[in-house]
Amino acid sequence: MRISGLVGLLEVLMDLNKDYPKDIVEKAYEAIEVARNSGKIKKGVNEVTKIIERGQAKLVVIAKDVNPQEIIMHFPPLCEEKETLLVIVPSKKDLGAAAGLQVGTSAVALVSEGNAQDIIKDIAKKVSVKHG
Repeated sequence: MRISGLVGLLEVLMDLNKDYPKDIVEKAYEAIEVARNSGKIKKGVNEVTKIIERGQAKLVVIAKDVNPQEIIMHFPPLCEEKETLLVIVPSKKDLGAAAGLQVGTSAVALVSEGNAQDIIKDIAKKVSVKHG
């Protein structure tokens, strides 16, 4: 049981260190900006975790440069369990800016996509092609 837990931990760390293509990252920022104005977003680890657990997240975006990474390690397996689209971006500062914040944020979830629906569909296609 300890070995399987360690393997799971290594898989999560590998997920967090994966680089998404620049076009997917840019689309994720764009989706957040559009949804911020026409839909509804949640910001921060606690808020985003709650939204995923409730099955309300349309898209989850987390920053790769969070320190310590234990803060965001639960997102990849939780998103997989809840079948929620997850994108990892390089910068919490840029993620915060896309969410309309003056400071960085570790995580953002789109609760209501508003006019970002087509952007999210595009991200989902590109992510499934990349991983499929």
